[in-house]
Amino acid sequence: MARRALTTTAAAFATTAALLLTACGGGGDSPSDDIKGAGNSSSSPSAPTSPSAGADVKRPVIKLPSSFQLTFENWTSSDPVGQAVLNDAKEEVRAGYAAIIADDPDSEAVAFYDAEGVRRQTKQWIKSYTDKDLTGIGKLPALDPEVVMAENGRGAALTYCTDETDAKTKNRETSKVEGNPAGTNPYVRCSLSLMKSEQGVWQNTSVRGERGKCSR
Repeated sequence: MARRALTTTAAAFATTAALLLTACGGGGDSPSDDIKGAGNSSSSPSAPTSPSAGADVKRPVIKLPSSFQLTFENWTSSDPVGQAVLNDAKEEVRAGYAAIIADDPDSEAVAFYDAEGVRRQTKQWIKSYTDKDLTGIGKLPALDPEVVMAENGRGAALTYCTDETDAKTKNRETSKVEGNPAGTNPYVRCSLSLMKSEQGVWQNTSVRGERGKCSR
């Protein structure tokens, strides 16, 4: 279920069910450093982001079964705005897994945390597993997150590492369980761009994964 790992081709994703889904969030393949407003000056810059902005927004309740343990290690920040970015990014990741496990490519939770421009790609990613009757099981930690804010306060870059060692796919029909092929590096570095919506939600605008580019 590996997602957008640069060492694996798109064709391999379509044919190799054993490759695991990395916790890289929503669709899109743009580099994470392409943040609108990051490092750019403006004659009318956006107001600094308030840590409490978006706190009153009703967010979807996302549930994952005990058979799939998605954990987030050290997803904390001393900066309230950085913590808000981490909180919404975490839920976007959880929403993607929940959609695959629930066989729900049209997940409202995914649409909530993905910007409009990447929802189609995310749906295709989910369907690449649900169309094969695959679900996710096992353990998948997401660790070592780092957030860099754009100068205008409305964009952010997030990188983190996932460890697929104990994450697997399971066929709903046959109950066949598969992990990554032997010799596959289990660590994937995920790079995301996020933008703050008018409602105050940090939404995913692009993501890519690079297998073997991080470790514990």
